[in-house]
Amino acid sequence: MAIERTYIMLKPDCIQRGLMGEVISRIERKGYKITDAKMMTLDEPILREHYAHIADKPFFPGMLDYMTSGPVLAMIVEGENAVMGMRTIMGATKFEDAKAGTIRGDYANTTTFNIIHGSDSVENAEIEIKRFFG
Repeated sequence: MAIERTYIMLKPDCIQRGLMGEVISRIERKGYKITDAKMMTLDEPILREHYAHIADKPFFPGMLDYMTSGPVLAMIVEGENAVMGMRTIMGATKFEDAKAGTIRGDYANTTTFNIIHGSDSVENAEIEIKRFFG
């Protein structure tokens, strides 16, 4: 089994709706350790870098507005197969595809307001950890 690190971000809607404790509890109950965490307010340059793969999409300006609407909680989460494990408990990105019992399935309102971000590979996790934690 592989101990991995992944980058997890609780998005502005998670913070605004008072769901941080619930989401953190789910992460910890799954057996993962949060080894670093910080509240931060994101700006357009870091969001353009982080979401470079969708920056040319017509919905991107709305995404910028949403992601700058309040603070986020950036976390480094560690554990066995943490990248895939976290993606499993987060649920599908599109809220209508997210199954009940997952974080997004239980709490997301739309695909944009979907509570949480998690790295999609070990390689991207390291890039995102460096981006947000230096």
